[in-house]
Amino acid sequence: MTGEYGVLAAYYDKLYAWKDYAAEAGRLIEIVGGDGRGTLLDVACGTGRHLEHLRERFDVEGLDLSSEQLAIARQRIPGVPLHEADMRHFSLGRTFDVVTCLFSSIGYAKTLREMQDAIECMRAHVKPGGALAIEPWFTPDAWQSRTVHAVFVDEPELKIARVNTSFAVGRASILDLHYLIGTPDGTEHLLERHEMGLYTTAEMQAALRAPGWTVAYDEEGLSGRGLYVARRGPSRRSVASTARRRPLAGSRQSEGPKRPGGTR
Repeated sequence: MTGEYGVLAAYYDKLYAWKDYAAEAGRLIEIVGGDGRGTLLDVACGTGRHLEHLRERFDVEGLDLSSEQLAIARQRIPGVPLHEADMRHFSLGRTFDVVTCLFSSIGYAKTLREMQDAIECMRAHVKPGGALAIEPWFTPDAWQSRTVHAVFVDEPELKIARVNTSFAVGRASILDLHYLIGTPDGTEHLLERHEMGLYTTAEMQAALRAPGWTVAYDEEGLSGRGLYVARRGPSRRSVASTARRRPLAGSRQSEGPKRPGGTR
């Protein structure tokens, strides 16, 4: 991202007021499942809107590159640990039951190598038996270049018009977002450029695969953009412990009901 992104952080939640963060958080909880309260790290957490709802189910932390957006998140969710870092190379020194990267933020890893680095970094922060959930950006085939878009905010003392034409250069989507912002102090024009990598489903799945991991893709996901869920297998110690506790065949416990296989 280039341009006035830091300045525009103050208007971010106004521009995305239509987004149902509570419903998306509920859907995410349904998909990742798990027992107990658990821990969750949201990578590219922005102003903390998903964390605001996910903390009802998890002990949450957030990470983002934007200090301005993190400042807003700290006001929204006081007491929640928030880290300023780049998704492509961070180390928090601990692991989580769930790691998320939502609202297509993975696209800001602009090249295939950067996307792979970001996923590897996130995967390193997932506990054995945990899950990594990534909401993708558009695939190269789905991206529609040379299309015109607009978002408007209409409040008594704030008017915003954001207009852009979408382009593509190679495997990168280009969004030059032009803002007209009107307040009682005057009207100003700001510009920010977003360059986001376009990755195929096969490329995303290949980056998520690793020994001991399983990968599933939900086409609908949280908001219609799909959702990848990579699950890490339990540690060898956990498997050995489970095996020692497993009842003998023919015992009453082994004849109880079983949960159906597959992912939710």
